[in-house]
Amino acid sequence: MSGASTTLSTRRWILDLGAVAALLAVPIVGFWPTFGGPSYLPAAVGGALLGMGLAVLCTWLRWGILPLAGLTVLAYFLFGGALALPHTTVLGFVPTIDTLGRLATGIVTSWKQLLTTVAPVAASDGHLLVPFVLALVAGVLTTSLALRLRTPAWALIPAGAFLAVQIALGTSQPAVPVVQGVVFALVAAVWLAVRQSWEHGTGAIALGEDETPARGIAMRRILMGGAVVVVATLIGVGASAFAAPQTPRYVLRDVVIPPFDVREYPSPLQSFRAYVRDFPDEPLFTASGLPKEARVRLATMDAYDGTVYNVSDAGAGTSSAFGPVRGNMSAEAEGTSATVRVEIGALAGVWMPEVGAVRSIAFDGERAEDLRRSAYYNEGTETAVVTERLGTGDAYTLETVIPASPSDDALADDDFAPLSLPDQVGVPQDLVEIASQAVAEATTPVEQVRALQTMLAEGGFFSHGLEGEVLSRAGHGAERISTLLGSDQMVGDDEQYATAMALLARELGIPARVVMGFYPDEDLAGQGVFTATGDTLHAWVEVAFAEHGWVTFDPTPPDDKVPNDQTTKPKADPKPQVLQPPPPPQEPVDLPPTVPDDRESEDESGFDAALLGLIVVIVVGVAGLLALLAAPFIVIGALKASRRRKRRDAERAADRISGGWNELIDRATDYGTPVRPGGTRREDAGVVGTAFAEPRVATLADRADFEVFGPTEPSADDVSEFWRQVDEIVGGMGDGRSLWARLAARLNVRSLLAGTRFALPARTPRPPREPRPPREPRPPRASRSSLAEAPEPDSRPQETE
Repeated sequence: MSGASTTLSTRRWILDLGAVAALLAVPIVGFWPTFGGPSYLPAAVGGALLGMGLAVLCTWLRWGILPLAGLTVLAYFLFGGALALPHTTVLGFVPTIDTLGRLATGIVTSWKQLLTTVAPVAASDGHLLVPFVLALVAGVLTTSLALRLRTPAWALIPAGAFLAVQIALGTSQPAVPVVQGVVFALVAAVWLAVRQSWEHGTGAIALGEDETPARGIAMRRILMGGAVVVVATLIGVGASAFAAPQTPRYVLRDVVIPPFDVREYPSPLQSFRAYVRDFPDEPLFTASGLPKEARVRLATMDAYDGTVYNVSDAGAGTSSAFGPVRGNMSAEAEGTSATVRVEIGALAGVWMPEVGAVRSIAFDGERAEDLRRSAYYNEGTETAVVTERLGTGDAYTLETVIPASPSDDALADDDFAPLSLPDQVGVPQDLVEIASQAVAEATTPVEQVRALQTMLAEGGFFSHGLEGEVLSRAGHGAERISTLLGSDQMVGDDEQYATAMALLARELGIPARVVMGFYPDEDLAGQGVFTATGDTLHAWVEVAFAEHGWVTFDPTPPDDKVPNDQTTKPKADPKPQVLQPPPPPQEPVDLPPTVPDDRESEDESGFDAALLGLIVVIVVGVAGLLALLAAPFIVIGALKASRRRKRRDAERAADRISGGWNELIDRATDYGTPVRPGGTRREDAGVVGTAFAEPRVATLADRADFEVFGPTEPSADDVSEFWRQVDEIVGGMGDGRSLWARLAARLNVRSLLAGTRFALPARTPRPPREPRPPREPRPPRASRSSLAEAPEPDSRPQETE
């Protein structure tokens, strides 16, 4: 029997540890979309295994909660650097002072950092602390409860909490949510069913009973558990499919910090002429390490409203889709890697100079942390902004990728990319005819774009309209572009030509956008340091091709191509007596347009409505989950209440007396009293009276026999008195027992199943927890004392008599 017990104990440990590992694997897999790959697995899996190991060790040594908690904290600091912060350690595993400091502060700050960073987050930014801590704590708690308690259901609480927290910290696009829920439910149901069958089988063997009935009972329990698993699986899959949202679900990261809205700031293209006029030679910023053919991008705009080219509000993938900077941006970018350091001079504002497809940004100086927290990046347009506003002395280093510029031969067989750009508003009507005439002889997509570029670059003249230059009005509104294209001589600068080409291209269905930035002259390209001034400010056009992405085109004429005379000015009327109409008023294009006041209120009300809706959804979901979890208990309580009511209100008075006695026996059975079915009231009274030390049970049994089998029908007062005594005895059954024991008796289904084909076998005393020496013959009195403590169902009634 000792060998069998040892084998069963080993099997139980293997079962429990396997079930715990499977339960913890479900939320660990759920972090995959948050990190965009398996980079987090060493931290999460390592934390789970570390927590399980600590729980096994403390359970084996029979250490309490305080040593276990101390070991958990120690393991967090010893192994947290190697698993969650390897870039701060020596040799990848030896913690440093910086490692310990980040571990100490990260237990508080890492949650907010993870939520305020756009997914997928970078493992190198310290975000691995979150899955590591969650897996470590969940591993310790789940394993400890599973190994230490006889009822493993309590271990589902920390495992379920781990899953719930992972969902809340995850993304709006979860990883296989139906599979996660089904696997978690299957593992939990099978584990509980097998453990329950083993517990009852062990009790029968420990008492020396025949193993064949015990095995039959275990097999029946496993079959019933299997049926429950099948039903739970079907319900889980059906409910998940029914409740699966058609739109992305709301998670905490959607409401912790409102999304950044770049439309709150005016388009930088409106300030193009001001930069050229006010900073012709003054350094706006310097860029060290700029590759030869690279350009410094300031802003990318793809929406036109008839007045200004600006960022759009079409959501993900557009020029307004900014997210907080992180360490793994532009992961799919291809090209030449470069490290560029930017130092800000006279440039001020939110728009941040950057180069290529930026992978990471490291700020320097006293404002480094403030700038990092307020920096946002758009991978689709390769532009960045800083809401704290850049100022003189700010500096940062870019780790970036410079894409290659394809030739026309490479683009010959390439078609335009099937992109959906914002609709253009307020475009002059004659632009369609002008664009169609320009591309009439073009046969390929790239030839169409080159035709538009050639029409502007070779047919126009360059002028900023500054002092000493040919007249050229600033701005790029519809009237200014119409005047540019309708004049005998086109005169303008990058602002007008880039806008004109983008508008012409869009009228033909060509995906185009306007970019504003800086680049040096050809003879100065490739030098160690590039100094950006108003004279090096430019605007160009990018067109999206299917195979090569966004390709750069320059429609602006060379800056030395100026008209030979002032033919662009209005000619004088040869009839001086006729009053000439005044020239059309110039638009104050240097000033940003006024933002309507109602937009902010709409945004705020929209955010409040979304937040209120999220709160309602969470409350309803939690209430529904609690109702679902409490449903079995409510059903059990309702069935017992209905049974009592039927017994109390039976038609015959004798049946009401019998019902009262049956109520007493059922309540005692639910408390674990081993009452065998088919016994007499005297026999049942002996078992119940001994179990609860209640002598009134025997008297009540005699009275029940008298009232039921007596010559007269009991009166209503007799029935009321009998039920009063039953209620007193039943109410005293919970005295001296814990709240959990009383609650378990209320929810026990043993008495409900009695008399059905699913009736549970009579309970037997549990085997002792501590190993005992080989049994020796004991005197009858010792055996009777043992039976008084845990009475045998087949012998106790006779001994009581």
